[in-house]
Amino acid sequence: MTKKNLKELELIIKYNFKNKHLLHKALTHKSYDNKNNNEKLEFLGDRVLGLIISKKLLEKYPNEKEGIIDKKYANLVNKKTCIEIAKKIDLKKYIYLAPSHKNLERSSDKIISDCLEAIVGAIYLDGGLKTVERFILFYWENYIDKSVITIIDSKTKLQEYSLKKFKKLPKYTFFKKSGPQHKPIFRTEVEITDSKKITGIGTSKKNAQQNAASKLIKILNI
Repeated sequence: MTKKNLKELELIIKYNFKNKHLLHKALTHKSYDNKNNNEKLEFLGDRVLGLIISKKLLEKYPNEKEGIIDKKYANLVNKKTCIEIAKKIDLKKYIYLAPSHKNLERSSDKIISDCLEAIVGAIYLDGGLKTVERFILFYWENYIDKSVITIIDSKTKLQEYSLKKFKKLPKYTFFKKSGPQHKPIFRTEVEITDSKKITGIGTSKKNAQQNAASKLIKILNI
């Protein structure tokens, strides 16, 4: 890759590296150079990205529960989002790859996603936290704005609480089915460690479990 190509990428990402070697390294896949490649920068970039996104979410949603913030966070830092952003930058065009890897479509998504994180790490080392924060918030802004409130159903909420506090799943016991065949009523019981058995009803086993979980959540004030 020529200096002209690197300059082109710097214009796209709106950051001019003081140390060009860092950008070169961030773009180098291990297939191209097994010793001096972007793996460590990708490791660093992943952590820096997590820090900036976590901070932004806490600022944007100060009254949101930790479970919701965690789900938003997971969607924002996952490979799918990184791949989409890397493709917008057309990052694949600038990566140093061995000839044997250039046509491997199956692995290309992971390569460009890792490379994007490596660039985050390189910008952090070259320009500091405020600089990399500007870069991340520019490219992740639309994704952050679209991170709507995730509604967690009662069964999932109870499960997350029980696993976090007791490292055990809630226990559901099918109680009985009653009513006419065309309009049955299901009853089920649920309990977690140190709780009473709570009965829920519904038009299906699933609905009965949700009802029971909802009641127990209210009792436990989760």
